[in-house]
Amino acid sequence: MDNDVDEKAAPARGWLDGFFKISERGSSTGREVRGGVVTFLTMAYIVVLNPLILGFVPDSEGNFLGAADGAGPNLPAIAAGTALVAGVLCILMGAAANFPLALAAGLGLNAFVAFSIATKSTWDDAMGLVVLEGIVILVLVLTGFRTAVFRAVPQQLKVAISVGIGLFIALIGFVDAGFVTRIPDASQTTVPVQLGAGGTLSGWPVLVFAFGLLLLIALWVRKVRGAILIGIVVTTIVAVLVEAVLDLGPASENAGGWVLSVPDFGGSLVGVPDFATLGQFSLFGAFSSLEGGAIAALLLVFSLMLADFFDTMGTMTAIGAEAGLNDEEGSPANAQRILVVDSIAAMAGGAGGVSSNTSYIESASGVGEGARTGLAAIVTGVLFLAATFFTPVVEAIPSEAAVPALVLVGFLMMQQVTGISWDDVEIAIPAFLTIVLMPFTYSITAGIGGGFLAFVLIKVVVGKVREVHPLMWIVAALFVVYFTINPITSWLT
Repeated sequence: MDNDVDEKAAPARGWLDGFFKISERGSSTGREVRGGVVTFLTMAYIVVLNPLILGFVPDSEGNFLGAADGAGPNLPAIAAGTALVAGVLCILMGAAANFPLALAAGLGLNAFVAFSIATKSTWDDAMGLVVLEGIVILVLVLTGFRTAVFRAVPQQLKVAISVGIGLFIALIGFVDAGFVTRIPDASQTTVPVQLGAGGTLSGWPVLVFAFGLLLLIALWVRKVRGAILIGIVVTTIVAVLVEAVLDLGPASENAGGWVLSVPDFGGSLVGVPDFATLGQFSLFGAFSSLEGGAIAALLLVFSLMLADFFDTMGTMTAIGAEAGLNDEEGSPANAQRILVVDSIAAMAGGAGGVSSNTSYIESASGVGEGARTGLAAIVTGVLFLAATFFTPVVEAIPSEAAVPALVLVGFLMMQQVTGISWDDVEIAIPAFLTIVLMPFTYSITAGIGGGFLAFVLIKVVVGKVREVHPLMWIVAALFVVYFTINPITSWLT
């Protein structure tokens, strides 16, 4: 892989090349298309996973998202809405910010909306809070506050964020493949996670993942062009053949089955999308429906905002670093535009009834394939729009075939760890906490918060308060509230 932008930019070759600065960034149209396809393949699981998280949770009135009153879960509508909103936002990111960053419904955020908000109000009210959160973040971006906070973060902490995210997405890859599994009740065991099921690898899907990972490593070290895309396609074919012969089915019905989606191309491949979730939101409904009224609603908006605020900062830093697009301060090109689009994404996700949309770290897989411009994001967006009609095809790509790319990209991002001064404890300890908390807590925000708080604390202890940027004090205070939000909410309600 060639991660570096050419020192002497090649002259633009046509309007498309000039608009996206493809040659200037040392890329090519072919690389951008491949990168966009790979990014789509590594995050297409959200079209399947978002309905599974949102679709089976009845609100306080017993209604399901996107379904008529009294009707059961409407998963096709949530899937279509998820793909539509993601497609539009990816295209907007590519065209407005010219950055290889894709967006879709945020994992973690959707669970928070479903289980912490909708169950206490209605789906319309819950999505209204998501829209409000997006409006607040957009105001912070337009006033320059969000960008100022980003620039106030020490460079080596930004490096730690990238490294931590690399470990985090590698763990996501292992977990989504079933190579690493959660232990349901940690109180009855000595370890929180384990190898495979019961401490050993079992089931054909795990072997398919292992095959895909080994194939990808082999292609990568041989410097095969398009290695990630080839690996996903070949592994998907293998998965389809395994399912056709063994008829394993989903893991929910068979312990040795596929974790997220079954690689089966049978049945109808094309269908008219159902967009029943679009417009399903009430902007201020939660202020009256929630127990605790306006205070409870505002705290929930604040919780959503903090998660979105720092996740995107970490994600765009990591993607920019991997693509060689960051400046000397560690900020990516067009940072303001990236943050504006991301803020709009939160509003769009709520207005689309599919939860807050945010930037995806899986975009790193496309960068690993050579993507350096917004053209890759537009390709990803077009594929998401196409997925509204071809949901069965998207569902047929199992996570076991796609997530080996995340493990490889985790390695690539880990290489940045040499940019941290490990002999300087004043930065090394905050960097360490930032890196390890992300995978250990399964949260980018928790890692950033832990690192920021440790940085401020250490500077106070060693008497170097003046080295702490004023905005870092504000951010640290916000993270104190973030980490204590549950007891505060419980006390108020």
